[in-house]
Amino acid sequence: MSSELIQQQMPTPLATAIDLDAYFRRIGYTGDRTPTLETLREIQRLHTAAIPFENLNPLLGIPVLLDLNSLQQKMVKNGRGGYCFEQNRLLSQVLKALGFRVRELAARVLWNVPDGVVKAISHKLLNVQVGDAWYLADVGFGGLSPTGPVRVELDTVQTTPHEPFRVVDINEEMGLQALVKDEWRSLYSFTLREHQSPDYEMFSWYLCNHPDSYFLNNLAVARSTADRRYGLRNTVFTTHHLGGESEQRELTSVAEIRTVLEGVFQIALPDVPHLDATLQRLIDEVAETRHKTV
Repeated sequence: MSSELIQQQMPTPLATAIDLDAYFRRIGYTGDRTPTLETLREIQRLHTAAIPFENLNPLLGIPVLLDLNSLQQKMVKNGRGGYCFEQNRLLSQVLKALGFRVRELAARVLWNVPDGVVKAISHKLLNVQVGDAWYLADVGFGGLSPTGPVRVELDTVQTTPHEPFRVVDINEEMGLQALVKDEWRSLYSFTLREHQSPDYEMFSWYLCNHPDSYFLNNLAVARSTADRRYGLRNTVFTTHHLGGESEQRELTSVAEIRTVLEGVFQIALPDVPHLDATLQRLIDEVAETRHKTV
């Protein structure tokens, strides 16, 4: 077979270029496009405000696609959010296009995990070089996504637009901690070992298919604005005021959940026939659980 015929039979590769103009319109960024710390800070702050963390695809049985075209279609053009593998994959491509050196890392979640319990690797974060320094950039950890970069420097308290963060040593790995209500809480542990796209495909597939996956059985949504963080866990809607108190409200109807998702979290809800039935199931399950504990 001639080389010309072989080339004709090879599939045409999909376009993989990041549309920076569309992304910047999505997050409202109008600043400089050079790889500086200020650029990184502003992009991270705006991204966490504009593109919410949400797991509607796994919850509704819709595939989570991690190729760049699908991510741009979903989160840039269609007004959706996503979870860590989507969010930080999109951000990594933006930063690389701007000239940043980016290493893609993976972590074990420690948030709300009892001492002694070892969780599988299930989180993606980014390691970004600015000058001679390296920073963590993570727009996909949900309710505590850092809204600014955190320098990879042990035991140094660092400010962000929201909580202070620090990097610490945890069992010979690095750990990211946030100061929450005067207590340092661990988000996850990680190493600086770079991972590749097939690794994240495997991690993400597990979270979307294993019957015990939190994302298959629960609704998790988060968004940060200048003076607060919003969170939704199933039917509990929480507003955390920056430097102040938190407010919680129980959502008791599908209409209420829809209103919060579309209004507060600014999500263009997927047009699938079973959306309302799935939201109603969550309401019924919460009610049943509370009835059993009374």
